[in-house]
Amino acid sequence: MAHFKTETWIDYVNQVVTGEEKKLMEQHLKQGCKSCMETLAIWEKVRNSATAERNYQPPEDTVRVTKAAFAGAGLAEKQAGSSSGVQLLFDSFLQPVFAGTRSTGSTSRQMLYRADPFQIDLQVEAKHGNRIVVTGQLLDLEKSENGARDARIILSNLQGHVVDTVANQFGEFSGEIENSGDLQLTFANPGGKPIVICLREAIRDLPGGRS
Repeated sequence: MAHFKTETWIDYVNQVVTGEEKKLMEQHLKQGCKSCMETLAIWEKVRNSATAERNYQPPEDTVRVTKAAFAGAGLAEKQAGSSSGVQLLFDSFLQPVFAGTRSTGSTSRQMLYRADPFQIDLQVEAKHGNRIVVTGQLLDLEKSENGARDARIILSNLQGHVVDTVANQFGEFSGEIENSGDLQLTFANPGGKPIVICLREAIRDLPGGRS
């Protein structure tokens, strides 16, 4: 059964799809597609919350990072890398290992990125139940206290599941999400555009990762 994309369900909730497309989507729901029902339910809750909080003005950095996260969903099929300016400095899966070590199937992968003025230390770990846990530390290299405290971080599997978290006083953060075969991290950047890191390749080689 072919599914409609998350962006299309967002348009449906916002009532901006064509009449013919709306009819096809409603027929799809009547066929009992659980995945699309769940996606629709999520975005209906989002819209209802937005309506109820019409007068609420979120922080500007939160708006930027959220827009960047969902914009990435629309571009996911067109680009496999991260946003420009992000450099991979270290990847544990690319380091030389003793013969036979890789075959044991490591459940975690460590990576280090540079995206001025930040350095981003990540660990991606496969868990039971088709879950992925991402832990890391965001360091601001231009500040004497390196930990980027209170930085907003969005973890998305680009299939409608999103985890919104905030770094602690040391710049540390953690999030757990369903493994869809895709993964994207978005960091708020007060000095410019949000930083987007695509981790699709990072999770592909983990146990349970998808091609």
